[in-house]
Amino acid sequence: MRQLPLSGITVVSLEQAVAAPYATRQLADLGARVIKVERPGEGDFARRYDTTVHGHSSYFVWLNRSKESLTLDLKDPRGLEILRQLLDDADVFVQNLAPGAADRLGLDTGTLTERHPRLIPCTISGYGTTGPWAGRKSYDLLVQCQTGLVSLTGTADEAARVGISVADIAAGMYAYSGILTALYTRATTGRTHPVEVSLFEALAEWMGQPAYYTRYGGTQPARLGTQHATIAPYGAFPTADGRQVLFSIQNEREWAVLCAEFLDRPALTDDPRFATGSQRVAHRDELNAIVAERIARSDAVDVLADLERIGIACAGVNDVAAFLDHPVLAARGRWQEVAVPGATVQALLPPADLAGVPARMDPVPDVGEHTDAILAGLGRTRDDIDALRADAVI
Repeated sequence: MRQLPLSGITVVSLEQAVAAPYATRQLADLGARVIKVERPGEGDFARRYDTTVHGHSSYFVWLNRSKESLTLDLKDPRGLEILRQLLDDADVFVQNLAPGAADRLGLDTGTLTERHPRLIPCTISGYGTTGPWAGRKSYDLLVQCQTGLVSLTGTADEAARVGISVADIAAGMYAYSGILTALYTRATTGRTHPVEVSLFEALAEWMGQPAYYTRYGGTQPARLGTQHATIAPYGAFPTADGRQVLFSIQNEREWAVLCAEFLDRPALTDDPRFATGSQRVAHRDELNAIVAERIARSDAVDVLADLERIGIACAGVNDVAAFLDHPVLAARGRWQEVAVPGATVQALLPPADLAGVPARMDPVPDVGEHTDAILAGLGRTRDDIDALRADAVI
């Protein structure tokens, strides 16, 4: 079997939805054995978010490749005993259960570190396990609202949620990096450090720039659709053929080049309304009118060619279908087939390429697909397994 960086590491995850599965899938990508504990019968409720991928949920297919699925009823003492047996030899335990659920099962961090001194527990919560909101349930959009992200997203007339599960993804990324750090620390010092991440604090970190801008500027950045709140010109403009082109000016050199070689108005460089970045933002409407008139005279392909020729960063505004056919993904071989129950799908390779290390792209498991093999590995006999299944423990 190929040796990947986390080969030999076992992760047991009592996970659901997005944040924890995203963290553990990235560990699986690096070769960790990830045992996903699911409810008997129905499994992770994210399996039923939709049925668009050959009858499977798009969320679940994205988040759960290369894992083993074990079904356990943890309300039954026999199911909980199996989980504890798995933890005896595990390196990492990840859970994102509802507030208080892990404590009721005896799976809180204090109990786990006492029983399993080498285990790295990772807790993913909504608002942290302490503090006034520790008992609150939390979902992605709630956190987008609580951090103020929704107030920054959309148009001047209407706020909007970010179109992906950005709070869940942020929490999953910090859980992943926290676990890697804890594994490294254990390997180099012998000490284990539990990891805790909340959706709220993960997204709060990503809100750093608007937080500073608001605290020290007195007002928050404006909600401007594709325009940038603190840089101008920066945004999408319609072209003669009905498409949109987005471009960005990052410095005074680029502004001078844009004026002289794209707008054909070199005198704008010295216009006091546009002489600095702050002035361009202050006179955004006047500036955008000049830019929009120029772009509206040409088709998108010509606008992009002209901007690229003079070194201005630019792009067409793709929909998801265009993204799927993006030439960069095709030319760099980023798509690879992954098996799902009853079919195969195209999946993107992990974004971090490690030289000489092949990507792990193993199948997405069916509910409980590996239950029998995992229990047999724990020493359970066929009769034991059959009895547990008859009692709906697995």
